Amino acid sequence: MTSTMPTLRDTIAKDLRTQITTGHLKPGARLPSEPKLATHYKVSTPTIRQALALLQAEGLIEKTQGKGNFVHTPLSRITYQGGAGIPFAPALQTTIRTTTVRARGHIRTLLKVPSNTAVTEFHCTTYEGETPRSVARIYVPRDLAPAAQLVSPSWPSSRDVGRTETQETVTARLPTSEEATTLRISPTRTVLTITRIALNSAGRVIEAAILALPSDVADAVFTTRPTLKEGETSR
Repeated sequence: MTSTMPTLRDTIAKDLRTQITTGHLKPGARLPSEPKLATHYKVSTPTIRQALALLQAEGLIEKTQGKGNFVHTPLSRITYQGGAGIPFAPALQTTIRTTTVRARGHIRTLLKVPSNTAVTEFHCTTYEGETPRSVARIYVPRDLAPAAQLVSPSWPSSRDVGRTETQETVTARLPTSEEATTLRISPTRTVLTITRIALNSAGRVIEAAILALPSDVADAVFTTRPTLKEGETSR
C-alpha cells in the first residue's frame, strides 16, 4: 500500500490552518504578504498562492483585492426558508435595485415568455453589517410589475398576490464571477443556489428568482404539510 507524500502547498496550508484554528491568527488578522510568506517558508510565490487558495476554498481566509489576505471572521449561519425568495432575519439588511431587461436565454426559459419580453429585474443583496450574505435576482414580467409597485414599501411581502404554486430547485455549485464579486468570496468557494419559480392558478409563471448563498454558512429549510384526504380531520 502506497501513501502520498504531502506537497509543499499542503504542508504550508496545514501550518497556516493550525495557526488559524488554534487562535494564533485571530479572525480579521491580516496575513503576511505573499512574498514574505514565500521567504518564511522558503518556497516560490506561486506555491504560496496555491496554499492560500486551499484556505480560501475552505472559507478560512478571504482575499481583498489590493489589501491582502485576511483570516475569515466567523459569521452566524443564515437560513433560507422555503418559498421566501430571499433570506430575512433581524440581523440582515437588504438593498434592492430594479431595472427593466429583455427576457433572453435562461431567464426567458424560466419565465416561459417570448424572447425580448420586457421583464422587471430586482437585484437584492442582503448584508450582515457590511458583509454581504446572499445575492438574488428576481424576475417578474413587466405587465405584472408596473412602475408604481417598484417603490412600494410593502415589497417583497406583496409578491405573494396571485401565487398558487412554488417550485424550487436547490443546487451546490461554484459561484459565477458576478456572485463571487458581490458576495466577496473566492471563486473556488461553493455556493448554495435556489432557483424558484412561482405560478398563478392559470399556470402562468409570475416570478422567477435565482438566489445564491455561501454554502458553508447557509442552510435551506423546507416544511411540508401532508394534504388531508376527503373525510379526514387533523389531530
